[in-house]
Amino acid sequence: MSESTETAVGVAEIPAVLKEINPAVLKRPDLVGHNRSFSWITEKICTITEEKTPKWWWICFCVAGFIASFTITGLIYQVGTGVGVWGLANPMNWGWAIVNFVFWIGIGHAGTLISAILCLLKQKWRTSINRSAEAMTIFAVVCAGIFPVFHVGRVWFAYWLFPFPNANTIWPNFRSPLLWDVFAVSTYATVSVLFWYVGMIPDLATLRDRAKNKVRQVLYGIFSMGWRGSNRHWNNYEMMYLLLAGLATPLVLSVHTIVSFDFAVALVPGWHTTIFPPYFVAGAIFSGFGMVLTLMLPLRAVYKLDDLITQYHIDCMCKITLATGSMVGYAYAMEFFIAWYGSNPYEGFAFVNRAFGPYAWAYWIMISCNVISPQLFWFKKVRRNTALVWVISIFVNVGMWFERFVITVTSLAREFMPSSWGYYSPTVVDIFTYVGTFGVFSVLFLLFVRFLPIMAMAEIKAVSPQADPHHGHQ
Repeated sequence: MSESTETAVGVAEIPAVLKEINPAVLKRPDLVGHNRSFSWITEKICTITEEKTPKWWWICFCVAGFIASFTITGLIYQVGTGVGVWGLANPMNWGWAIVNFVFWIGIGHAGTLISAILCLLKQKWRTSINRSAEAMTIFAVVCAGIFPVFHVGRVWFAYWLFPFPNANTIWPNFRSPLLWDVFAVSTYATVSVLFWYVGMIPDLATLRDRAKNKVRQVLYGIFSMGWRGSNRHWNNYEMMYLLLAGLATPLVLSVHTIVSFDFAVALVPGWHTTIFPPYFVAGAIFSGFGMVLTLMLPLRAVYKLDDLITQYHIDCMCKITLATGSMVGYAYAMEFFIAWYGSNPYEGFAFVNRAFGPYAWAYWIMISCNVISPQLFWFKKVRRNTALVWVISIFVNVGMWFERFVITVTSLAREFMPSSWGYYSPTVVDIFTYVGTFGVFSVLFLLFVRFLPIMAMAEIKAVSPQADPHHGHQ
């Protein structure tokens, strides 16, 4: 029998094989469980903002407000006394302030990734988590912005970072990566707020139309900008959303790339390496998805949102966390390889010092949390255990903070001259200021949950089984 005849026979057998495959295996899981209707989706999400404020919310809000006061108290004391209260001293001129800045900027990356890149790639599973992730982005950028502003010491002169004509003709140093941060982060924050707000307009109009209170009706009416759901409104909305997605996509890559330049363009051993930009971007997405899981899983449990945040959503987030965690682990290995291959004794010592020096405890916590713990997501049983996924997501956040600590502190503590080596320890003001930012973040997120739709109702309805014209006729 000729080769062409064998091929023809093989092709003829394919339909028979496909008939034996269970259609349920080929069918992608529904993004809205239990075949919920459009009205159920509207009712479920709107009720969260319309119902009487639950007692647990007040308890969480009061605790978060108390913790946020730590940051306010610490910053007032720091401004009144000086930056020296942060435990900074030669050679450690960068400490927790820069570590915390990079940490919070990293957490803010998942929101824009879910909103912009996954939108452009037409990943429909993003619709249940994008709104909360976008809110998380904005609140994380607020927390991040605190540290560089107060790190300048004389905070009342922080506006000098912006180029504007003045009597002394003093202009910022445009060759400084710290100035690049100002422009990158402010642009990122602006686009993120726009993206978040534009996406909410149809849902704010729904809350306006359902409002039974005059104050709610007026406020939601103002922010919904006269939305009536007409064809022209939807056409303009979808075009605007797509343009913002296209604008925000390069920002995901550029912002943390520029943040990595704070380190990469310096000559300090352990920092001066070209792997930092992609490594920082992967790490930012990794920590961002870790925080999305940390926030969304409790919300899912408290508001019984299992039909909107399904197991498929959790699976997808776990897989992205696994992929980016593996990239971060690869970057760690490559750093050691580059240090060895480059034959630079200072670079080689910097990495040996990280793993086996006085800060080895921080390095191995970082490796355990960022490289080892996400590998559990290879197993379906782990991904289906919500409590375990939540615990691992916390490990991811802890590990990513330690990563920034290891990069910043170990390189500066033992630089070129052994005579100037030191050991950095944070002060009480350092610790209180940092811990307080979690309170600031939580206060903002709780207010978002209470007064704004936590999910994009219009987008969820578009990807639900009810929106399929062939639904129920297969």
